[in-house]
Amino acid sequence: MFQRRQQRVRVLEALERKARGFGTDEDLYPLRVPREPLRLEQVIAQALPDDHRSFDPLTLRQRTLLHLAWDDGSTWELWVLVLPSGLKLFCDSGEEEARVLASGGRHATGETDTQFLRLLSETGGQQFGIEMSGGAPSRVRTSIQDREFLVEIFVHLFELAGAEGSVREFLAHQNIQQPEPAPNDGSDFRADVERWLDYALSGR
Repeated sequence: MFQRRQQRVRVLEALERKARGFGTDEDLYPLRVPREPLRLEQVIAQALPDDHRSFDPLTLRQRTLLHLAWDDGSTWELWVLVLPSGLKLFCDSGEEEARVLASGGRHATGETDTQFLRLLSETGGQQFGIEMSGGAPSRVRTSIQDREFLVEIFVHLFELAGAEGSVREFLAHQNIQQPEPAPNDGSDFRADVERWLDYALSGR
């Protein structure tokens, strides 16, 4: 137990040093980003050269922002790590690796969570060096309580990924009733996302 605690301290110290080099601009502030997503496995290997393979980067996770799961078994997660100094790191993990995408300022509040998610969705991840792709997941887990905000986030993500069809296919496959569209109503897709999200959050 003591050894594991010491390993964690060394990894957190290494992340603190790395985060000092993140950059920002007026569109991002107070968020800061590395030049490219920072692989946690790489930081761990540098901090623990003799025993890094035994350290799971996901043990650093303190809070999940979004966890998406598909029927083929694949998953993707956005999560938060707060360093001892109070610096908040926004990370993601998928099938292959875990990465740091941005930092959120010292002792940052939940406002940086929403700012991060909004920028991520509006740019399809490009602002943080990643690319969003794929169809609608079948299950969603989140710590975000604002449902309207979540709908907004997913509308942007699906539209930028060209995944509108996958949302409608999902609704049809699950036999989720869709109301008749209003003539010339451009808000149709948002209503589809609302119905998809209700189902995906329920875990059915």
